[in-house]
Amino acid sequence: MALRIITDSASDIPKSVTQEFGLHVIPTPVVIDEIDYFDGETIFPEKFYDILRSGKDIKTYHVNSQMFYDNFLPYAQNNDEIIYICFSTGIAGTFNAANIAKTELLEEYPDFDLTIIDSKCASLGFGLSTYYALKMQENGASKEEIIEAIEWHCNHMEQIFTVKTLEYLLKGGRLSKTSALAGSLLDIKPIIQVNDLGALESIEKVRGRHKSLKRLVEMVGERCTDLSSQIIGLVHGDDAETLEQVKEMLENTYGCKHFIENYVGCAIGAHTGPGIIGIIFLNEESPFKKYIQ
Repeated sequence: MALRIITDSASDIPKSVTQEFGLHVIPTPVVIDEIDYFDGETIFPEKFYDILRSGKDIKTYHVNSQMFYDNFLPYAQNNDEIIYICFSTGIAGTFNAANIAKTELLEEYPDFDLTIIDSKCASLGFGLSTYYALKMQENGASKEEIIEAIEWHCNHMEQIFTVKTLEYLLKGGRLSKTSALAGSLLDIKPIIQVNDLGALESIEKVRGRHKSLKRLVEMVGERCTDLSSQIIGLVHGDDAETLEQVKEMLENTYGCKHFIENYVGCAIGAHTGPGIIGIIFLNEESPFKKYIQ
């Protein structure tokens, strides 16, 4: 019997973290030419973006209740306590599917202690929250403190992105043909955030790649003044070179020193395309800082 923290691969949490903490990451599904693959298990971002560029038919769907049942079952059988930090309900039906599986498991294992938290975050937004929860557990925080911290961190997580191309937003129905055509002609790059409802929302439009990256970095300073001491999450869609430029801008502008970096995985990348860049950070100093330093 043990307390286990788990998440899913839409968190884009780096492999180094999963290895360090033995973190169980439930893989999210992606369908390529009608064949099911699982992010981080049978398909990996390095290969995925090449497939995306090739023009193959790609779809995604959220982890379903049977998948959750299968992933939760060993913990129920072992009488473990589980905290599952899941992909935002504003983007996918993951939370509801997880709760259906929980209800089924409680019929068989009525003492199974499973807490499911809707992160209202995407990508490394809930990846960072998961990392902080793991650090808290490592440093002796109680289960109740960890749950309180996860909810606080998720509620104070800023997640801002810009894309290189409008093609995939159009394919995913997040952009009209007229807007995509006009945007492409004018070299418009949207700034996208994960809003308070946990949904992706375009909040600004900037002309040109360089200006969009500069604006992304400016917005970081507008949303938080305490940046030098916290961990900054950085994600990219197979564009490590540009991510390095953004990292240098953050270091030079705000004195940022601590970073966690990774690819944007299949769950988000399929709908945003190669070249997406994201910055993730807290808008206030964490009240749980003593546990996560």
